Amino acid sequence: MDVDRYDDNAVDDGDALPDKVQELAEASVPTSLKGVRACMRCGLLKTLDQFLEYGCDNCPFLDMAGNHERCNLCTTAFYEGQVAVMDPGESWTAKWLRVDEFLPGVYAIAVTGQLDKDIEDEIANRGGRWRCRPVGSDHNEALS
Repeated sequence: MDVDRYDDNAVDDGDALPDKVQELAEASVPTSLKGVRACMRCGLLKTLDQFLEYGCDNCPFLDMAGNHERCNLCTTAFYEGQVAVMDPGESWTAKWLRVDEFLPGVYAIAVTGQLDKDIEDEIANRGGRWRCRPVGSDHNEALS
């Protein structure tokens, strides 16, 4: 069976991948089920080692890469559920979670934690919002 005849998106071995396929291939996913943490700003799930090595793909300004203390301040192990988002701009789930402007990856449905006041101020000054809700809070988000 000739795949190219039936699939207009098929790629020959020597051709570059289409942009969408390349973006999906670079999606951030946890490499292990142990030690998974959520970024308290965007809810992206990775292992602590991944946050230490690469930082957060959506929040590079948090400067987590290579900084163990900063990773502990900006991520939490307390989150509920997880959703794999492959096309954030087209996904109703991504819109509902408010991650439709972020990169493809695995996201927490709800994140519980408390960012330091300095980090909250830094995010607010950038015009951003964060997804974590204060510990003991019944609210889904600290900011809308």
